[in-house]
Amino acid sequence: MTVPVGASTYCLMDRPLVEALEALARAVPLVEILSDSSHSLFSCADVCTSFDLRYTVHAPTSDLNIATPNERMREASVQIIADLAVICDEIGAERLVIHPGFCMERGVWAASEAALLSSLSDLSRLQEGAAVTFAIENMGSWSCCHFRDPGLLPVLDDLGLGFALDVGHACLTGTLDAFLREGRPVHLHLHDNRGTMDEHAACGSGCIDFSAVRSALSPSTTAVIEVLKPAAVGESLVYLDRMW
Repeated sequence: MTVPVGASTYCLMDRPLVEALEALARAVPLVEILSDSSHSLFSCADVCTSFDLRYTVHAPTSDLNIATPNERMREASVQIIADLAVICDEIGAERLVIHPGFCMERGVWAASEAALLSSLSDLSRLQEGAAVTFAIENMGSWSCCHFRDPGLLPVLDDLGLGFALDVGHACLTGTLDAFLREGRPVHLHLHDNRGTMDEHAACGSGCIDFSAVRSALSPSTTAVIEVLKPAAVGESLVYLDRMW
């Protein structure tokens, strides 16, 4: 492979983080820690130093919304990311992947967009004092989510924030070709689906053209397999090694 591909702890959230790292370290040199639930780095970051691994980190997905119009909640979400960035620097993480937030009520969509832009500006300032690169992830088929097409890419470029390309999400929104053409991702989430559901299936088992995805790789790109089932990590590695 052009770039060493890692794997996310997403497929092992039912195990303690130390066990997830032990399992993935046997297969890959890079692990992305989904800092949520029992894998929260706010409670178990110390285990990371026990492994000879490169790390990326995914910010919590269940408790954060950087696009909420509720200012106190928005500020709290940004502060959690700021605190997590400190931990990322302590463990030497190369990327901090962040969801762009969501809005459940269409009547406040414009306010939510404004809140997202405020949060991105805040994150841009925070990144100046951090070693880890912030990478904002494109989202999938849920219409409540922001950043489902490349329209936000110029904003990220202007703010000096990174872009995390989730190829499965882009497949669901029909935007993969556009993201590959217009974006310069610093990070990739690799998984597959059949174009209708966010399956997080093994690479090569769905309809995504991973030969095209290879064009997004560079020596500085980080890439992780983000699949639902542990067995799909090995299946994806075999497929990508053959494809790339």
